[in-house]
Amino acid sequence: MKRLRVLLLLLLPAGLAAREPAPQEDWSRRIHAIPGVQVVGSRPIGEVGVQRTRLDSAVLKENIALSMADVLTFHSSIFVKSYGRATLSTAAFRGTSPSHTQVTWNGMKINSPMLGMTDFSMIPSYFIDDASLLHGTSSVGETGGGLGGAVKLATRPAEARGFALQYVQGFGSFGTFDEFLRMTWGDDHWQLSTRAVYSSSSNDYPYRNRDKKENVYDDEMNIVGSYYPVERNRSGAFKDLHLLQEVYYNTGRGDRFGLNAWYVDSDRELPVLTTDYADRTAFENSQRERTFRGVVSWDHLRRDWKVAARAGYIHTRMAYDYERDPGNGTMTPMTRSRSRVDTFYGQVDGQYSIGRRWLFTASLAAHQHLVESRDRNIIRQDGDQAVVGYDQRRVELSGSLSAKWRPTDRFGVSAVLREELFGTEWTPPIPALFVDGVLSERGDLTVKASLSRNFRFPTLNDLYFLPGGNPDLKKERGWTYDAGLSFAAGRAGSYRLSGSATWFDSHVDDWIVWLPTTKGFFSPRNLKRVHAYGVELQADLDVALAQAWRLGLDGTYSWTPSINCGEPMTEDDRSVGKQLPYVPEHSAALTGRLAWRTWTLLYKWCWYSRRYTMSSNDTTLTGHLPAYFMNNLSLEKRFAFRWADLSVKGAVNNLFDEEYLSVLSRPMPGIHFELFVGITPRWGKRHQP
Repeated sequence: MKRLRVLLLLLLPAGLAAREPAPQEDWSRRIHAIPGVQVVGSRPIGEVGVQRTRLDSAVLKENIALSMADVLTFHSSIFVKSYGRATLSTAAFRGTSPSHTQVTWNGMKINSPMLGMTDFSMIPSYFIDDASLLHGTSSVGETGGGLGGAVKLATRPAEARGFALQYVQGFGSFGTFDEFLRMTWGDDHWQLSTRAVYSSSSNDYPYRNRDKKENVYDDEMNIVGSYYPVERNRSGAFKDLHLLQEVYYNTGRGDRFGLNAWYVDSDRELPVLTTDYADRTAFENSQRERTFRGVVSWDHLRRDWKVAARAGYIHTRMAYDYERDPGNGTMTPMTRSRSRVDTFYGQVDGQYSIGRRWLFTASLAAHQHLVESRDRNIIRQDGDQAVVGYDQRRVELSGSLSAKWRPTDRFGVSAVLREELFGTEWTPPIPALFVDGVLSERGDLTVKASLSRNFRFPTLNDLYFLPGGNPDLKKERGWTYDAGLSFAAGRAGSYRLSGSATWFDSHVDDWIVWLPTTKGFFSPRNLKRVHAYGVELQADLDVALAQAWRLGLDGTYSWTPSINCGEPMTEDDRSVGKQLPYVPEHSAALTGRLAWRTWTLLYKWCWYSRRYTMSSNDTTLTGHLPAYFMNNLSLEKRFAFRWADLSVKGAVNNLFDEEYLSVLSRPMPGIHFELFVGITPRWGKRHQP
């Protein structure tokens, strides 16, 4: 058993998310502190040894302009590699690649079967109610292939009473507009929710182009100086529409049925590189995506056992077009890429507990991928058009069994065994072992440790992309170990402090790398052995400064060496023993919240150390990206009226106008501003926990 002290305060800011309306009178003028109470409970047996980071719901609903890429940047130890807003943003755990991070939405894997990764810029944080990160070994209990870890995303019932509505309008720099609408209705059995997010922007922010240098000449054409020109982000406009419909039915007798349907309609221009001298009107570079994701679920809960079943479907159509004027005044198509992905999903889970000491679980999931990828702009030597690409199908099966045992309240052990099938190839058994123990009930000092084996199969592009795919690729394989300490301390009515420190060590063999060939294109090969290790630190502090004041701080730090330990390809190969490209060795983030009555001040800061763009860790101008700091600041005010609750929020992003790049030749915006106005009418009877 462990003892926790919980400080309950009124007027806890909850962001712009839909919430329980305040009573008719303004509570901001009637604030009463509730004395702290002592809560006694036991650690969930299902979490034995698991290294999990849960993202607070207030963080997810901070403002409608945020994607999950923004949330992970400031609130986790994950490295987010971003090309800018509304462009590709990928996440990687512990020095691995984005394809080593598995992502699930309501249980269904949403990693692209073509690329193996997930674009987090396409996931509005306002559409996610529950988000957690499973670090390293901990991902094996959820899914296979997460050599770095897994991101688990889910929605949940609104738990509303009657009809409710919320609308938020956002305005921002560079012609940016964001809109959010949510309508809910519920009673004792039914919960219905409709959400919509629409974002659009010219996205033509100015930046100083340090990849171009302009000379200054005197009257005799002698160079007397030079400068870096200020340019605007060209071809960066976007329009994104997201619709999410949810229906839940609870029988009240231990059964719940659910339907989640998510539609995405995205039209995005792709910004040009800083080294591109072409005129804006001389090219077209755009990407269009239409995606539907749907999941139906059934959960059957009894006192000692639970059964759950899910079925889902994903349909994605993507089109990429690149046209350019070669100099004759006529736009000529260079690339016309078309792809279609259909995924059918089914999963059954069960768990059975014997008292408080034993918990057994079993899971079986199946994904059937049908992928067609074509470039319809290849011209043959005879002048006719050719269609080049691939049309492939692949079945993925993943099954697991686990047993969790807690012989005493202070010690637990868990074992997981997973087996996977990709196409016609089975993995060897994938074992994982977890232990944890409470060293001291005072401060809830807990130690955790785990180890696991894991595998990741090549993506369909790795195997079949034309030109360059390599059907002879082997699956990546590795072992991961981690151990850490966590604590939680506090004093009722005063403060609460919690934190953790984790050491991890990972070895991955047959790492897949795309390399240039003598034929003029890139092709993947199993070349590297990678050793990734390091430390993750996390801390949270919540302080009641006075009766109406509250201060919250949370921060993360990661030290992540990720070293190529493979054999040199040639005598001149300088990549062995070096940090992997685009993996920062150090990163940190800090968020501070100061609340008083109906006011909330929020400050966010993050830092990434130098990242190399070459495997040789060359420190030339283009061989690395300098370290950078990011600072965001926002201020929010709430108003309570008899007819509605209103909120007004102003935000300043990149507060100190930092010049930085996350990806080579892809400049990021300087200081820019956002304003959000939200309204939640008061009608009907609603209840939210």
